Amino acid sequence: MEVKNFLLKKILVVFCFSFCSFPLFSQRTLELSLEQTIEIAADSSLQAFKAKNQYYSSYWEFRAFKAARLPSLNLSMTPFSYNRNIISRYDSEANIEVFRSQQTLRSSANLSIRQNLDITGGTFYLDSDLGYIRNFGDLVYTQFSTVPVRIGYYQALFGFNSFKWEKKIEPLKYQKAKQQYLYNRESISEETTNYFFNLAMAQAEYDMAVENVSSSDTLYWIGEERHKIAAISQADLMTLKLDALNAKNTLKNADIKLKRAMFSITSYLNLQQDIQLKLILPEVPVNLFILENEALMYAKENNPDFLEYRQRIMEAEREVDKTKKETNFDASFSASIGFNQVADNFKDAYLDPLRQDILSFSLSVPLVDWGVRKGKANMARSNLNVTKLSVQQEILSLEQDVIMTVNDFNVQQNMIQSAEEALDLANMAYNNTKERFIIGKADINSLTLSLNRQKEAQKNYISALNEYWLSYYKIRKLTLFDFVKKERLSESFERELNWEVLN
Repeated sequence: MEVKNFLLKKILVVFCFSFCSFPLFSQRTLELSLEQTIEIAADSSLQAFKAKNQYYSSYWEFRAFKAARLPSLNLSMTPFSYNRNIISRYDSEANIEVFRSQQTLRSSANLSIRQNLDITGGTFYLDSDLGYIRNFGDLVYTQFSTVPVRIGYYQALFGFNSFKWEKKIEPLKYQKAKQQYLYNRESISEETTNYFFNLAMAQAEYDMAVENVSSSDTLYWIGEERHKIAAISQADLMTLKLDALNAKNTLKNADIKLKRAMFSITSYLNLQQDIQLKLILPEVPVNLFILENEALMYAKENNPDFLEYRQRIMEAEREVDKTKKETNFDASFSASIGFNQVADNFKDAYLDPLRQDILSFSLSVPLVDWGVRKGKANMARSNLNVTKLSVQQEILSLEQDVIMTVNDFNVQQNMIQSAEEALDLANMAYNNTKERFIIGKADINSLTLSLNRQKEAQKNYISALNEYWLSYYKIRKLTLFDFVKKERLSESFERELNWEVLN
C-alpha cells in the first residue's frame, strides 16, 4: 500500500512538472496526420503562395502569347499639332534660300488591323488614314487627306523569323510552368515531411523524457529502500540518484527542443502560434514496390527539368538561326493596294477616291564588317554544342537521382519493418528488466543499458519512417506520379488550378 501511494505521488509530481515546463494544456491542440499537414502546407504556406503566383505569371504570359497570334486592332492619333516658327525655304524665282514664317495646325488618325503569319514571318494589314492640315498667314487654306481603305503585306525574304520560334518555344515554356508548379508543390510536401518528423521526434523524446522522470524517481525510491536493508551498494544508489537528476535535465532539454520544433512547423504552415500540434505517425503502404524503369519513364514524361532541357536547346538553336541569317544579305518587300483622296473639306475627301498602289523592295548586303557577323554565328554554334553536352550530363544526373531514390525507397520498407520489430523488442526488454530490477534480480547496469536501447529503438523507428516518406515524396517530385493511386499528378491540374485563375 505504501508503494502504491508513493507511485501516485510521483505521477502527480511528474504531471505538474510537465504542465509547468510545457503548457500545452492551456493552448489549443490540433491533431494532424502527415497527409493533413501536407494539405495545410499546400494550401496556406508562403511557399505554396509563391508557387501559385509563379504559375499565374507564366499562365498570363502564355495568354499574352496566344493573344499576339490573333488579329490586333490599333488606333494611332495625333489630335492636335500646332506649329508657329520661322523656317528656311527655297525661293525658286530668285534662286535663293529665304526665311519665312509658318503657322500650321495638323491632325491625323490611323485605324489598322494587323495579323502576323507564323510560317512566313510576314504581316498582313488593313488600315484607314485621315489627315487634316490648316495653314495660317498670308495664304489661309485647309486640306483633308484620306485613305478610306488599304490592304497590304510586308515580308522579310531571308531574315530571321521570330514568330516561328515563338510558336515552338512559348507552348513548351507554358507546359514547363505547369509541371514546375506540380514539382514545387511536391517539394513543399517533401519539406513538410521534414518539419513533421522533426516535431514527431521531439514529441517522442519529450514523452520518453517524462516517462523517464517518473521511472527514475520510482527506481531511486526503491533503491533507497533496498539500500536500507543493504540489498544494493552506496555506489548503485548514487547512480540511481544521478539517473533521476539527469532525467529531469533531459526533460528540460526535450521541452526546449519540442518548443523549437513546434514553432518551426507552425511558422512554415502559416498557423497561429498559440496552436499546439499533436502528430499522428503515418503508416506504411503495404506492398508498394516501385520499378526503376517505370519511375524513369514517368520522370521523362513529367519532370519539368526535361522540358527545361528541350527549351534550352531550342533557344540555342534559335540563336544559331538568327546569327546565321544576320550574316547573309537581307531583303524584304512590301505591297499595298487601296484608295486615297485629298480635298478642301471633309465630305469631298471621301468622294471619288483615287487608286493607290505601293510596291517596294529593299536589299541590305553586308560588304565589310571585319568578321563581326561571322564571329557571332560561330559563337552561337559553339554555345549550342555546349548546351547539348550540358543537357546530356544533367539528364544522366537526373536519371541517376531517380534510380537511387527508388532503390532507397524500396529498401526503406524493409528497414521500417525491422525498426518496428526492434522497438517492440526493446520495449519488452526494458519493461522486463525494470520489473526484475524492482524485485532485485537485475542490476543497475542492465537497467541503464535496457533504457538506452529503448530510446535508440524509438528514434530509429521514427527516423526510418522519416526516410521512407521523404523518399516517397521525392519520387513523386521527380516523376510527378502518384504510385499509390496510379495516376499522374497533372490529371486534375487544369480543373483545380485554372478555375482559381479564372475566378
